[in-house]
Amino acid sequence: MAHTTQRSQSKSLFTADLMVPAIKASFTKLAPAQLIRNPVMFVTATVAALMTVLLVVGHDGLTTGFKLQLVIWLWLTVLFGTFAEALAEGRGKAQAASLRATKADLIAKRLKGTGRDYDDVAASALKVGDVVLVETNDLIPSDGEVVSGVASVNEAAITGESAPVIREAGGDRSAVTAGTRVISDEIRVKVTVEPGKGFLDRMIALVEGAERQKTPNEIALTLLLVGLTIIFLIAVATIPGFAIYAGGSIPVAILAALLITLIPTTIAALLSAIGIAGMDRLVRFNVLAKSGRAVEAAGDIDVLLLDKTGTITIGDRQASEFRAVGGTSDAEMAEAALIASLADETPEGRSIVVLARETFGIRTTELPEGAEVIPFTAQTRISGVRTGTMLLQKGAVESILKANPGVGQTAAATELRRITDEIARAGGTPLAVAKDGRLLGAIFLKDVVKAGIRERFGELRAMGIRTVMITGDNPLTAAAIAAEASVDDFLAQASPEDKLALIRKEQAGGKLVAMCGDGTNDAPALAQADVGVAMNTGTQAAREAGNMVDLDSDPTKLIEVVGLGKQLLMTRGALTTFSVANDVAKYFAIIPAMFVVLYPGLGVLNVMRLGSPESAILSAIIFNAIIIPMLVPLALRGVKYTPMGAGPLLARNLAIYGLGGLVAPFVGIKVIDLLVGTLGLA
Repeated sequence: MAHTTQRSQSKSLFTADLMVPAIKASFTKLAPAQLIRNPVMFVTATVAALMTVLLVVGHDGLTTGFKLQLVIWLWLTVLFGTFAEALAEGRGKAQAASLRATKADLIAKRLKGTGRDYDDVAASALKVGDVVLVETNDLIPSDGEVVSGVASVNEAAITGESAPVIREAGGDRSAVTAGTRVISDEIRVKVTVEPGKGFLDRMIALVEGAERQKTPNEIALTLLLVGLTIIFLIAVATIPGFAIYAGGSIPVAILAALLITLIPTTIAALLSAIGIAGMDRLVRFNVLAKSGRAVEAAGDIDVLLLDKTGTITIGDRQASEFRAVGGTSDAEMAEAALIASLADETPEGRSIVVLARETFGIRTTELPEGAEVIPFTAQTRISGVRTGTMLLQKGAVESILKANPGVGQTAAATELRRITDEIARAGGTPLAVAKDGRLLGAIFLKDVVKAGIRERFGELRAMGIRTVMITGDNPLTAAAIAAEASVDDFLAQASPEDKLALIRKEQAGGKLVAMCGDGTNDAPALAQADVGVAMNTGTQAAREAGNMVDLDSDPTKLIEVVGLGKQLLMTRGALTTFSVANDVAKYFAIIPAMFVVLYPGLGVLNVMRLGSPESAILSAIIFNAIIIPMLVPLALRGVKYTPMGAGPLLARNLAIYGLGGLVAPFVGIKVIDLLVGTLGLA
């Protein structure tokens, strides 16, 4: 699979192609206009600049060599922070470059009318509503929907998957994307977006990080970090007064360095990189998140809504049997079903035509002259054909009975209900067929539950997520499939309004809801859901409504999206826990050693027995700087997520990252202090 390949590639974080541009960008990001977006690192850079000035003009009793070391390590602290962000952005920019190459110099064959006459025009000149002809080996010039024809399309430039996919008029596989290539047959595509606003343009902006905004959680954490920085700034500013009271003094350079060791530089340096890397992991999994908020929400969802067809079951239900009622012959019923399906371009409709021809040798290939096609809608759930005085209908059983008042009380209706119950209990989907208000019978549509789906729902249960299957099938069929797939609940005979109402009901109860969809009728629910994953093959309306787009159009991937969202939250939480514990440990490690000369009573707390106040502050500054690049791989790859409850997860985090954050400074600073003393650096 494409996403497997891409995930393996993501392991190579420190290749020259990524490192060199990231190092250059880390210096560019030192510009105050960019640095101010990270207040803690901005303070660190300001202190580094102050120390640089003091190195030249200061006369505070400290040696030039000692102050030079402080200046170097302070600037490295800032650079390591900007490097982490630049490296995270660099992977997205590399992918954006290949996408731009895909989009460059696209030419369109814009049709002049209904025939095959066309003009060659630049893709940038196309307007919404234009229809273009795309033939074998042509690149599709713009996002749009197939209005005629069927073709194999290579979408490797977008999805990374080399296997071709089918794109055809009608159904849920009509959407096409600019830059993909037709490799067989031809299609006519109606342009649905303005130039420069297509899916590929948005994808480029997203993977570059140009549209990434801070999420509410990031903003809240940033405010906390700013608050802590202000508190420690005030605390350090009061130290000279205490020193004078104790009959001594502390150089400004020492105070400035102390401030940087106290403020939460570690998590501040990595915070932006964690968010960018979280979205990048989704991109490498072939899912585009339109915002970081959507990724975070995926990690917090409580309810997961999944369509039955194509998600829980294999999809593309196929007609397998005709069952007539009321004395109608199977052949007569099959012929009526075939005529009613001639204009139905869905896989189900085509399978009905094929079954009728293969089983009964029916050779009708065209609709009667003057026939009026009745299109299927999510509201009526009926399609068919009207020709003269004859009306042929096929659709959901209850919808057919409702559309023909009085027929529900007949013996044929009783027989039809018995047959449809049998089909439903077998896990199939029944479609009723009627002619001029008379019931002819039912079509048995088969669908199969995907292998391994029960185990995947078990994983979601372990995460504390409730699964709900959404289907247009009758309750019996829905119950049979739900039991086989082991979902927690189901919504049968669901209309767009029903889906929307269910999402709102769950949200009113304080739940976060995720769902996936691909049709225009899914758009309202996708827009309402906290996480709406639209299929790339779906309609333009669905892709616009969702806050994520799955490039592989694999609805079951929503389960992985949840895992990636949880991984992002876990990574931020784990590194925040480590950073806070790290800072607490530093306070106890260096403050007693720094002030034991002024306050001898602090010697009791000087458990690390650091060499001198100068050695203590230099060791802390060095440790403060080098811990950032050591944590960059973890920030970019993410903490490994294993499905478990909130309690065990919290306990594991505290044990690994909380305890690790407490121990690391004591060990690290002591080792550095020994090296500093041995080398005579302080």
